[in-house]
Formats: sequence, structure tokens, C-alpha cells
Amino acid sequence: MTARNERDHDLSVGVSSRGVSRLVLASQSPRRRALLAGLGVLFDADAADVDETPLPGERPDALACRLCQVKAAAVAARHPGATILAADTMVALDDMLLGKPADECEAAAMLRLLRGRTHQVYTAVCVAQDGSLVARLSVSDVSMRPYSDAEITAYVATGDPLDKAGAYAIQHPLFAPVAAWTGCYAGIMGLPLRMVAEMLAAAGIAGPADVSQVCENLSGGSCCARSS
Repeated sequence: MTARNERDHDLSVGVSSRGVSRLVLASQSPRRRALLAGLGVLFDADAADVDETPLPGERPDALACRLCQVKAAAVAARHPGATILAADTMVALDDMLLGKPADECEAAAMLRLLRGRTHQVYTAVCVAQDGSLVARLSVSDVSMRPYSDAEITAYVATGDPLDKAGAYAIQHPLFAPVAAWTGCYAGIMGLPLRMVAEMLAAAGIAGPADVSQVCENLSGGSCCARSS
């Protein structure tokens, strides 16, 4: 697989001036919890239960940005004084949203649709602090390899695709569906670490000095931050 620079967009809707506070991850996703733990910061986890239905005509990138802010605000209301980190990931092929599959049949259909083609992964991140919301968007292009129907069947049978947008995990060691990507490997997994580290630092929560090394330990390749 190959990797190039991350594309990200600042979507700030407020500026926080608070110092260090307790950090709460608005997610129970094992992947996001492991990624955030990789930054060496202490945090609690409290998932947000929000309606994730797209608005009429809402694009996948706009949906990810809206949902991460809604999640952050919902969890912030339960944890006064804490800093909240929320994220949302959307997979889209030609602007067609591919969410979490409802069942194995839908997972297999999504994987057939993505096979041998390039799609986009949008991961939006929001930090809520002192009543403000600061959001950013990571955009990655992902090209899938031409895996076989038999490989799809075997992968779906593991159950791994059922809780993932687009019905796949880039990091799955056996299926390994991705041929190449342009953007942030950790962002494709669900939490763009360089972006998160920058946002947390701005909120007064320090992470590791070398975020790129953390990313490379996860991906086994060069971090997009190295050449940006």
C-alpha cells in the first residue's frame, strides 16, 4: 500500500481559552479508544447516543462534520468542565454514502461495490470545551484491491465488517482490502492522530512529541505528516 499527504479542513465554530481539564472521548469504539490511547493521554469514554440520519441532500462530508459536533455537545452536557473529543467517519463512493451495513448481505454488497475502485473516507473531529466547539475534517482517498468473491465471503463471515462504515477495516491483517491510499491512515481507521494531537494541544492537553512515530507504529508505513 502507498500513502501520501492528508487533506484536512478547519471547521471551527468557536475558540476555547480553557487550560488543562479532564478529557472524555465521546465514543466506545475500540479502534478510537486504542488510537487515542496511542497518544499517551488519559481519558474516559462516554458514547453519545444521537440520531445519525442524514438530512435531505446532506453530503457525506457535511454529515460527518455535523454529527461529530452533535456528539461532542451531547456528551459535554453530561460532563460539565470536561474537554470532550468526538469523531465521526463516513465512507462515500461517488458521493453515495456507505454507512455501517445492516447485515452480512449488505456488507458483502458494499465490498463488491468498492472492489477495484477509489472512494473517499471523511473523518470529522470535534473538541468541545467551555461551551465552544472546534471541528476539523480529514479527507482521504482509498483505492481497493480487486479481491475475489471468495475473499469477501470469508471476511464477512468473521463479523468484522458489521460495525464499520463501508464494511471494511483498512488494518485487517488477513483481508487487507486496500491497495493504496492518499491521506491519513489513522483517519481512515477513525481518528486522525496528528489532527487530534493539534486540537488537544490547543485545548491545553499535551500529547507525544512525535505523533508521526505513533502513526507509523500503527500503519507500518510513512506518516502523512512526514512530508507535509
